[in-house]
Amino acid sequence: MKKLAVGILAHVDAGKTTLSEAMLYTGGAVRKLGRVDKGDAFLDTYELEKKRGITIFSKQAMLRWGEMQVTLLDTPGHVDFSAEMERTLQVLDYAILVISGTAGVQGHTQTLWRLLARYGIPTFLFVNKMDLADGRKEDISLELNKKLDGNIADFSEQGTESFYENLATCSETALEQYLESGQIAPADVAEMIRAREVFPCFFGSALKLDGIEEFLKGMEDYMLMPEYSSQFGAKVFKIARDNQGNRLTYMKITGGRLQVKDLIDEEKVNQIRVYSGDKFEAVKEADAGTVCAVTGPAKTSPGRGIGIEAASAMPILEPVLTYRIQLPEEVDAAVMLPKLLQLEEEEPELHITWQEEQKEIHAQIMGEIQMEILKSLIAERFGVRIEFGGRSIVYKETIQNTVEGVGHFEPLRHYAEVHLLMEPDEPGSGLSFAAACSEDVLDRNWQRLVLTHLEEKEHKGVLTGSPITDMRITLMSGRAHLKHTEGGDFRQAVYRAVRHGLMQADSVLLEPVYDFRLEVPEKLLGRAMTDVERMHGTFEPPALEGEYAVLTGNAPVACMDGYQQEVTAYTGGRGHLSCALKGYAPCHNEEEVIEAIGYDADGDTDNPSGSVFCAHGAGFVVNWDEVADYMHLESCLPPEIVENNGEQPQSGGKRAGKREKAGTETEEMWIGTDEIDAILARTYNANKRDKSGASRRRWGGRGSSSSGYSGYASGNRTQYGTAYGRDMASVSTVSGGTPAPGASAPAGTSAAGTSAIRSHGKAETREEYLLVDGYNIIFAWEELRELADRNMDSARGKLLDILCNYQGAKKCQVIAVFDAYRVQGHATEFLDYHNIHVVYTKEAETADQYIEKFAHENARKYHVTVATSDRLEQIIIRGQGCRLMSAREFEEEIGRMNEQIRQDFEEKKTGEKQYMTDFISEEVMKKMKEGITEND
Repeated sequence: MKKLAVGILAHVDAGKTTLSEAMLYTGGAVRKLGRVDKGDAFLDTYELEKKRGITIFSKQAMLRWGEMQVTLLDTPGHVDFSAEMERTLQVLDYAILVISGTAGVQGHTQTLWRLLARYGIPTFLFVNKMDLADGRKEDISLELNKKLDGNIADFSEQGTESFYENLATCSETALEQYLESGQIAPADVAEMIRAREVFPCFFGSALKLDGIEEFLKGMEDYMLMPEYSSQFGAKVFKIARDNQGNRLTYMKITGGRLQVKDLIDEEKVNQIRVYSGDKFEAVKEADAGTVCAVTGPAKTSPGRGIGIEAASAMPILEPVLTYRIQLPEEVDAAVMLPKLLQLEEEEPELHITWQEEQKEIHAQIMGEIQMEILKSLIAERFGVRIEFGGRSIVYKETIQNTVEGVGHFEPLRHYAEVHLLMEPDEPGSGLSFAAACSEDVLDRNWQRLVLTHLEEKEHKGVLTGSPITDMRITLMSGRAHLKHTEGGDFRQAVYRAVRHGLMQADSVLLEPVYDFRLEVPEKLLGRAMTDVERMHGTFEPPALEGEYAVLTGNAPVACMDGYQQEVTAYTGGRGHLSCALKGYAPCHNEEEVIEAIGYDADGDTDNPSGSVFCAHGAGFVVNWDEVADYMHLESCLPPEIVENNGEQPQSGGKRAGKREKAGTETEEMWIGTDEIDAILARTYNANKRDKSGASRRRWGGRGSSSSGYSGYASGNRTQYGTAYGRDMASVSTVSGGTPAPGASAPAGTSAAGTSAIRSHGKAETREEYLLVDGYNIIFAWEELRELADRNMDSARGKLLDILCNYQGAKKCQVIAVFDAYRVQGHATEFLDYHNIHVVYTKEAETADQYIEKFAHENARKYHVTVATSDRLEQIIIRGQGCRLMSAREFEEEIGRMNEQIRQDFEEKKTGEKQYMTDFISEEVMKKMKEGITEND
């Protein structure tokens, strides 16, 4: 028996659900013929569908006819739910396109036809409502061939000479067979249909069951079952939840078979359901060709391929409007956001996002109908009544020249470098990814990982932070380290490479554009044409249809917003406007939009464009326009492109983030504490959601992080502290009873060894500690850096003298930490230098590792401040609750302190008469007096 997945598509009100009902009734799947207008259709199971008389969610039903078993997938017809329909196309063997005999080919019908061509789905046509279109069959056939495809053939004339003549014009093979025998074999016709060389068309009335049997017989005769692989594969096309709240993953098995208790990406399948309407049959296994729903997996998503099946391309029909979700005052946004994200699993095109600056939840909506449905759905499922406001356009970005994006990620004991060739592609093509890198340069496994990271994220443009599109991104080169490279390293390198390329490119802002059809009384044609020009639209020469003039063309969505109301007003209700999304085109008011959005590409810490390199045992960040000076691999740009682009960072075009460099040769790599806190919050929450085994492994230090930068800087203090616990167990002391740098004070004592003061209602008194990343400060301060170029010992001594003065003024514990990790066999060395402490780290331990260890152990006992400009170290230190000072801030504080000392000295010098005894301590004075007395 042939097993087929067949979808039904149509413009709204073409009679699609009525045709489904008629097919199920004729095939014996249902005993009663339901009707949409009566709310008892078999496939309209949702209450709002019954109330509104439209299909909102795709559903399936099982139909048998002769030797054919069909899973019939009924899809939404309204344009607001086009994304739901398009997801279903991914699993179809054949499609049925329903045309209204009274309305003919409408705007959305042509959109559906283009989608079917894009997905390569063989298509049958059923022209419905022919009982109301008596005598229009020939006109409709001409319209179908003109507006859709010339190879649409009338299969109600099977066996006639004209039928074979029409088929013969569709392919050379058919023509040869017709010339030889005067006929074409049914098997050959079926192959032509599968190859989309011909499109069978049937006529009838679904409501009156006219032509339904002939249509079902035609399906049985000419639909062919695909050949499936013996290896397991499946394509996910829908996520939903049943009445008990169980998560359902709808999929089509495309190879092998799926059994209960099988694993899908380490998640067990608990149940396999084969649905028909709102009822299902639980089965133990599903073989190839079966459309089913499974319970158990929680990480699946629409469009995902499982096993041998590849992931689907991004959907074309996406929302073009963003709305702010307005919650009742008593509802906390933090509580509501996870619930809305649950809806996003089912409707990915919603793109639920949290806008941190405005403290708002935003969603992308197709139109007014979907908005009403969402309000009802949220109220029903979560008991919350929401509203929508703050309507805005969804923009996209692309590039218009070819650039190279370089991403380098090399904090200590991590390494990855990626070179991407980024090229503009055809409008509407979306994003495509490929690899053109030799496996001698980068292993195949790493290359696959790079492509995965390119595909897994929605990359933001640099003009407005909108998603990028219409671009080819090719992996040209890369490098990994045999010992230190981990998967997370390449994720960071890839993200930075994309961003680096965008910062160099000539970016273009794109806006959504409508195809429109405007019908107005002939005398109002001039007004309509003027309006279209005002809206920055274009149109074809007007056509006259009786008393009406018809304008067709396209215009920006932003300009046509609300125009239907205008048409209704100036035509007295006689005008009609229909719109369908055409795609994206260059924005008509780009500068105005960019200024209004005010996106700061350099300030977007979620999407860094610079790279992380390593020197002197610590990672440092290089700005995007200087990465080419530091990268380890050669540029992959072809010479002719380099010649055309010139110096990329300075070439013309529209870019974000361009700025003149400061007076110093290298700007300080410093990020503020707010930015660090944001990074910690994001990565910590991400780790809480990630329950994979990899994230549960203890790190054992920076070099063993399995998750790269994000995992390392996650703020997961429990794991981090456990890794270092054994190293901190021993306590050594320095003079004065103070714990040695990195050692813990005994419980109940302060750093000075005295009992800690505890009083009710007052904060506990804690000693101040300043830890200084020695070499980081030396290379950040110009005076010390110049001295270090001549003699490092002198620079180190100069810094220690400065720190001694600082300690004398601030009266805090100062610890200067220097790397000695490259000295073989070196143990941690603690020294006193006048009134401060100096640490030289042990072999294989860097200064920032030591500081992080000290911070973890002592942040709750002392007030710990760390002076460093190492970005990675800042994030870890901030995660331990310590204060931070950048190298620049520390230098400024030293300057202020010296100035204060000078002023105090000057004031005292110009005041009362000074004596030597003013500067002598009481103890020395006492000894001097005792000495004088003895001499006397």
